[in-house]
Amino acid sequence: MTSKQRAALRGMANQMEAILQVGKAGIGEQLLRQVDDALTARELIKMSVQENCPLTAREACRALAQALGAEEVQVIGRRFVLYRRNPKNPQIQLR
Repeated sequence: MTSKQRAALRGMANQMEAILQVGKAGIGEQLLRQVDDALTARELIKMSVQENCPLTAREACRALAQALGAEEVQVIGRRFVLYRRNPKNPQIQLR
């Protein structure tokens, strides 16, 4: 992913609310399924990490991206953004 594509995705994510949270249990099978479903449906999602989570936002973002084949777009504070293109029905067109 190029820096211009990443910047475009950051701009899109700027107006979004976090739809999922990583809690004190960390990253489990159920969270992985929810994130996978959300990425398939939306392609771009914003998540947050609760204060009592054993992982930092950067660690959670990296772990989820590796587990699900997604791209790390941005990490700010306790929030992060993931992107994964839907191969069957792409909604976001990147140049």
